[in-house]
Amino acid sequence: MAERPEDLNLPNAVITSIIKEALPDGVSNSRAASVFVLYTTSCANNFAMKGKRKTLNASDVLSAMEEMEFQRFVTPLKEAPEAYRREQKGKEAAEQKKKDKDKKTDSEEQDKGRDEDNDEDEERLEEEEQNEEEEVDN
Repeated sequence: MAERPEDLNLPNAVITSIIKEALPDGVSNSRAASVFVLYTTSCANNFAMKGKRKTLNASDVLSAMEEMEFQRFVTPLKEAPEAYRREQKGKEAAEQKKKDKDKKTDSEEQDKGRDEDNDEDEERLEEEEQNEEEEVDN
């Protein structure tokens, strides 16, 4: 088993992020959490290697959890990706709605600017016509 994150070539930032998200506020036993993540990853890596793959996938992690006798975590782990996908779809929908709103606002501002430009052009044309009429009268 790997004893350090460097042994598995895992990015420290990712491991730290996983640990911080998983632990409740005020818990500072990150060393134990780090060891758990490393052990789980090492076991999952063995399943990936058996499958002649270099990349871990969800089934590798689930198999590792079962092998480590953490069966009670398997069901929540199976449900987590679906919940994550729903959350991401909600975020994407909110971002798209915001983009659409921003586009509409920009479009309205452009239309307003065009209207103002058209009004100025019309006023200028009227002034020119009046000046021409005055010149003709003179």
